[in-house]
Amino acid sequence: MARNRGSYASFDPSTPALDFFADVLRMTGNRLRYLTTDDWVLLQAKMVRRTYELGEEIIRQGDWGDSIYIIRRGEASVELAATGSRAIVATLGPEDVCGDMAFLERGKASAAVVAKEEQVEADQINAQELREIMEAFPRLASRFYRSLALVLVQRLRTTSGELAREMGLRDRRQ
Repeated sequence: MARNRGSYASFDPSTPALDFFADVLRMTGNRLRYLTTDDWVLLQAKMVRRTYELGEEIIRQGDWGDSIYIIRRGEASVELAATGSRAIVATLGPEDVCGDMAFLERGKASAAVVAKEEQVEADQINAQELREIMEAFPRLASRFYRSLALVLVQRLRTTSGELAREMGLRDRRQ
């Protein structure tokens, strides 16, 4: 299967459960685009640069979302664990954010994020420290949440488009 960049993967009802995510497409607009230079200065003061080796988990599915990560170098895959298997649902690259859903929900990670190159660098910011910064700087908080809202809207739009496309293909086969 060709691996394309652009969005979430496709559904193919003829494959086993969750294998429909196998055609990895690049997530677009997965960046904190409304943050200003000053916002980044404040955030970077609390960020820690981490390096992950090929196959190492940046985020473990089911762990508490105690950090947000921004990929700085390399690529990582977003993976869902199923009974006895794992499905890749998206690929992340430089400037992409992950850990955002667990951060927003103050809950557990719904998927794993795994390094897909020999070395992947990501900036990590502790969720509690991030909340403290945003409490002290409400305009930064507004821009941050607006950025995350846009990321989530774009993910939903892409997923909805893929679902509609797959439904159309299914209808033509019937």
